[in-house]
Amino acid sequence: MSAGGTPPSSSHEGHTDRRVYSHPRVIGMAFLGFSAGLPLLLVGGTFTAWLQDMGVELAAIGFLSWVGMAHSIKVLWAPFVDRLTLPVLGALMGRRRSWMLLAQATVGLALLGMALTDPAGHLGRVAIFAVAAAFGSATQDVAIDAYRVEAVDQRRQAAMAATYVLGYRIALLAAGAGALHLAAQADWGVAYGGMALLMGVGLLTTLIIREPAVTVSGATERAEARVVAYLAHTAHRGLRRRATAWLIGAVLCPFADFFRRFGLPVALVILLFVATFRISDLVMGVMANPFYLDLGFTKDQIANVAAAFGLAMTLLGAGVGGVLANRLGLAPMLIATAVLAPLTNLTFSGLAVLGPQMPGLVAAIVADNVTGGMSISVFLAYLASLTNTAYTATQYALFSSLMTLPGQLLGGFTGVVADQVGWVAFFAIAAAAGLPAILLALVLLRIAHPDRGSASRGAAT
Repeated sequence: MSAGGTPPSSSHEGHTDRRVYSHPRVIGMAFLGFSAGLPLLLVGGTFTAWLQDMGVELAAIGFLSWVGMAHSIKVLWAPFVDRLTLPVLGALMGRRRSWMLLAQATVGLALLGMALTDPAGHLGRVAIFAVAAAFGSATQDVAIDAYRVEAVDQRRQAAMAATYVLGYRIALLAAGAGALHLAAQADWGVAYGGMALLMGVGLLTTLIIREPAVTVSGATERAEARVVAYLAHTAHRGLRRRATAWLIGAVLCPFADFFRRFGLPVALVILLFVATFRISDLVMGVMANPFYLDLGFTKDQIANVAAAFGLAMTLLGAGVGGVLANRLGLAPMLIATAVLAPLTNLTFSGLAVLGPQMPGLVAAIVADNVTGGMSISVFLAYLASLTNTAYTATQYALFSSLMTLPGQLLGGFTGVVADQVGWVAFFAIAAAAGLPAILLALVLLRIAHPDRGSASRGAAT
């Protein structure tokens, strides 16, 4: 699994488990996580609430929800973010930081445009701004993911993921509850204008941080040299040859590199593992709020326990996951979280039997959100270990898209399943959906150990 990882040592070059969070780039990742998480609801749930409040037709609201699909198809333009150096900005700031700054500025200006536009009278204009914000947000994700992988070495990746989750979840709270409160106290223009200003957190962070130094392995250089040699013997000349070489290097080489480093059978098992790891949580999450309401909990109870308290438990789990992965290594934590994440879904089956009892809800939220936070930070660190730093953005975009897509597709059927079998059986089925990931994790432990991989991924400083 790992591309050039090394077994964890107790000394970690003088760093204790807790001190991993004091690294400047680990701290900075929290602010970049905030910038990444802020736009998500502003073109999603908060956006649809605004449209509904302004009296926009439900059919139009449904169509406009498609703007959020930009995050699911970001792998299509990730090669450009990976290989293309922006003019002027790229020379001044470096490739990763320049793309981050451009994407953050696009999101901020698009949110400001939405704030200054009335959707009731100018729905088309609002839609254009929303699309720009969504594509800027997805592009920012690609650049930040690449920066996170390249900025520090493998043993700090879980900590980077944990602080990223911290900032991301705080941003979701700001863009959800925060924006709704601003809209209630003033109006939607003020709410979206305030969110546009908050994008300044990401802009300022991008200006402060340093561009990561990345090395390209000899195997990668030889692979790309073969592309050049091949093109030298073709009939292509001039611009056509340069364009062909660029496209092969940007689009084909990242995928060829992944299969070359791990071999076809192992690579396919890894991709299956990535696709199945979060299915249990994603399937369960779709029906969480309908379950709470159907069981008899009030909206205030759901907001206070499932949302606010649940957020705190997720952040706790992410922090614990980062520390344990740093101490124990990725392999045992991947196995542990692959088992614990679906297993805790069974606590909701117990809650369904118990009924609307607050202690039962608190226990279920603690179990599910702590293990969920642990699994996110550990799994993001694992995805980072799979990438070659010559193609970070493209490969990571592939993995992150694959990580969520199967669960999102299956999530569309969860209402039908819950209606047919009831809540107790539904959460048992959701837990069982995690069995393939457990089996694949055990297989990969034998054939591609995450802490003893031999494939080179370059070096980060």
